[in-house]
Amino acid sequence: MSGLPKNIVISGCTRGIGYAIAELFASGGFNVAGCARSEKDLLHMQTDFEKRFPTCNFLFACCDMSKAEEVKTFAASMIKAWGKVDLLVNNAGVFLPGSIYTEEEGVLETLLAANVHSAYHLTRSVLPVMIKAQAGSIFNICSVASLKAYENGGSYCISKFALLGFSKQLREEMKPHGIKVTAIMPGATYTQSWANAGIPQSRFMPASDIAKSIWDIYHLSSTTDVEEVILRPQFGDI
Repeated sequence: MSGLPKNIVISGCTRGIGYAIAELFASGGFNVAGCARSEKDLLHMQTDFEKRFPTCNFLFACCDMSKAEEVKTFAASMIKAWGKVDLLVNNAGVFLPGSIYTEEEGVLETLLAANVHSAYHLTRSVLPVMIKAQAGSIFNICSVASLKAYENGGSYCISKFALLGFSKQLREEMKPHGIKVTAIMPGATYTQSWANAGIPQSRFMPASDIAKSIWDIYHLSSTTDVEEVILRPQFGDI
């Protein structure tokens, strides 16, 4: 890549969509900063990526994204080390099935913290350097659950609707600063959590396709902002 290396920040980077994004952008020459809750997974990822992508720099940190202070600490350490953020992907999230009237007390608060507050605090932490640069891209990994409520969706759907609302508001606020905001809404995507579900893998989208969509959107002209993207399995949602 010509010029200075680009820096991408990804929350929830060790599995599924987050891992696929980190792998693709590292292969494209980006420095990658990522966080997750498992220190073991992060150490394995750092060792693997440093071996496979020796020209890139990596900054992986253990972080519970539902805790604002941990999010802010992660962001501060990354900004101190690198000074700029070209691309932020708010990917971390938690799914807990249930109905509003039967789910356990506290589920709403848990899901809002993990799926919405996490993106809010990480975004606020990196916006000053993006605004200073008058450039940057932010991708929020929402869900088709951001668009349509479904049975057993409960507080998860509420949180994903909220994340889409956050994306829309943020986009309006960032237009004067040259910062793009895209909401990605995937349907069923194959990750390890589906491995024992008894559903053929062919019914799912590969996580790599979500990563490729972000890569392609990021590399569009500076005058184009893709606001929302919906991706579903070819045979429809599961």
